[in-house]
Amino acid sequence: MLVQLSIRDIVLIERLDLAFEAGLSVLTGETGAGKSILLDSLSLALGGRGDGGLVRHGLDKGQVTAVFDVAANHAARVLLRDNGIDDDGDLIFRRQQSADGRTKAYVNDQPVSVQLMRQAGQLLVEIHGQHDDRALIDTNAHRILLDAFAGLQDEALAVAELYRKWRDAERAAKAHRAKVEAAAREADYLRASVEELETLSPQDGEEDQLADRRAVMQKSERIAGDIAEASEFLNGNASPVPLIASLVRRLERKSHEAPGLLEETVQLLDSALDNLSNAQMEVESALRRTEFDPRELERVEERLFALRAAGRKYSVLVSDLPALAEKMVADLADLDAGEEKLSILDKAVGEARALFDHAAKSLSAKRHNAADALAAAVMAELPALKLERARFMVELTTDAEAATADGIDTVEFHVQTNPGTRPGPIMKVASGGELSRFLLALKVALADRGSAPTLVFDEIDTGVGGAVADAIGQRLKRLSSKVQVLSVTHAPQVAARASTHLLISKGPSEEAADKIATRVARMQPEHRTEEIARMLAGASITDEARAAAAKLLSGDH
Repeated sequence: MLVQLSIRDIVLIERLDLAFEAGLSVLTGETGAGKSILLDSLSLALGGRGDGGLVRHGLDKGQVTAVFDVAANHAARVLLRDNGIDDDGDLIFRRQQSADGRTKAYVNDQPVSVQLMRQAGQLLVEIHGQHDDRALIDTNAHRILLDAFAGLQDEALAVAELYRKWRDAERAAKAHRAKVEAAAREADYLRASVEELETLSPQDGEEDQLADRRAVMQKSERIAGDIAEASEFLNGNASPVPLIASLVRRLERKSHEAPGLLEETVQLLDSALDNLSNAQMEVESALRRTEFDPRELERVEERLFALRAAGRKYSVLVSDLPALAEKMVADLADLDAGEEKLSILDKAVGEARALFDHAAKSLSAKRHNAADALAAAVMAELPALKLERARFMVELTTDAEAATADGIDTVEFHVQTNPGTRPGPIMKVASGGELSRFLLALKVALADRGSAPTLVFDEIDTGVGGAVADAIGQRLKRLSSKVQVLSVTHAPQVAARASTHLLISKGPSEEAADKIATRVARMQPEHRTEEIARMLAGASITDEARAAAAKLLSGDH
């Protein structure tokens, strides 16, 4: 429920802190005292439309804070938690309104969108007046109220879930059918592509591995060429070794003829032959150690060419070829097994539809029974509200072919205000005053079912006589035993039944004597008689009015 409302610099309100309790609270005061400002402020804190004109004249901004105490599992807390808002302790809604029209919204000191604030606010407070009866304007809300009256919310949620599963099954079947039909149109291409890619058998990361291998082999190719050239020079036909060996033998023969002349030369040439022989062996060994294989390089380059050609053909990166191959195989499998899978999916659609139909029909039957009971409960409240000649009807239309997540029913509240007149939708047939009384009767019939924890009624007793006002007061009091009720009223019969009475008045501003400000005072029991007497008699309060007020407060009426 609403436990506190704090207002700063809104219209005529300078600074106001109001505490609220459970039960029925009334706000009274002379016309123009500022009762509508309070409701506008509360609406602003609940995410209502902002307006720079709400800020007190001459100031830059105003602010409204509303504090709520609700159960841990309340829908408003769940909504806030789902949106990442901390909901420990009381829920504190704060709205800043700037004079330039901009607003800022906060819940528990965390910035939120105005839309989220409004959604949460609607779960906490309902504001009803003669011209703003949301519960009656939206026909979708009529179905929600009927389900709440009959305790069918869980069944309605189950039907909505079955509807979702049915529609999901339909979408899955439709998507698969389109996929199979598209695959069938390109079956030949698909089969040839699968065969080609299976033959190619591209592997993840293969292109990078091949490119790296080719680079290594190309480098080895260049090194091997130089080594092979050296080997050819040392071991080929042009090798100097045979020539030097022949020369050494001739010189050795000549050295005997000239002792001491050629021995050192022969020795050096022998050493050169030994070094050349060692060089031949090392060159051969180096050539064997090179990894270059021309045939392997050719195979690697051919493989790279084939992979890249396939990538260009199918307009994908080479790295995506394995995934493409898997997709094409799956598409071909869908094509080959398409009819069988479609049959399975169509069967699933039928089963899901049957489950929905069964649950929706069961829910519909219970709604039909509840519709009569709700109409009877509302009708029972109408005579005391001077609507004894009126009829309230719950028009429930069932159409299995127009199924939605809400089931197969359309619910709309109809009324007949006088015998002989044509019944019709409540918003079109009932006048403003009648609409308010129908709403009150409906809320009393529902008690705390399908209701926000705080209900605000804005002058719903306008234009009614004493007996009707007293009946309204009785019903507001009964309703306040289930939910918190705030009522802006001009009816003393309503004010007398309140557990909390707030008096709204205007007087000199605390800031400047030439300015007017709205004030709200919580009335003590000894002062309530005078206020209710004023409501009965007007400006001139008589002893008779005081006596009547005391009688109203005593409950003897």
